[in-house]
Amino acid sequence: MMPKLILASGSPRRKDLLTEAGYDFQVIVPDVEENEDVSVPIRQLTKENAELKAEAVSPANADAVVIAADTLVLLGERVLTKPIDGDEAREMLASLNGKSHQVFTAFSILHGREGKRVLETVTTDVHFKLLTEAEMTEYHRRINPMDKAGAYAAQEHGKLIIDRIEGSMTNVIGLPMRKLAEILESDFGIVPTLR
Repeated sequence: MMPKLILASGSPRRKDLLTEAGYDFQVIVPDVEENEDVSVPIRQLTKENAELKAEAVSPANADAVVIAADTLVLLGERVLTKPIDGDEAREMLASLNGKSHQVFTAFSILHGREGKRVLETVTTDVHFKLLTEAEMTEYHRRINPMDKAGAYAAQEHGKLIIDRIEGSMTNVIGLPMRKLAEILESDFGIVPTLR
């Protein structure tokens, strides 16, 4: 029998990705404060946050396999987290305008009872179109940029702003599903059952 699967995340996008892939899972939102210290290297920062979330949920659910993730945007040397207000959201989108950047998603999979843990990071290159001020304003009018790293969402009107993506599209959305599915099956014996 497969162990119970828990998504330790309040992200509707991650929930949608697991649902669309056919997984049977429960959502438990971890009660943690993420580290947003952008002086920490992005790979380390995303891994720390993913582990923090998984470890917050796993002890009370030791028989379950817990998935947690953290996604951040890297523009050159600058780490972009979620904007704190509309002004910062506009500034972030403007800084990405016409440029290429990387999206890092770290995910932690933890099975407390078995003491099994996998921590992975996937990186995707995203190339933005060159937009006018009016086009950027219109894009933000269509989405809520406040809960999104870099103040944009590839899955929400992404064609308006993104020229092309090199790598995993689902990674940009918040969970690199191909890599995640491989590890869930090979290391934890969990496969989709709701297709």
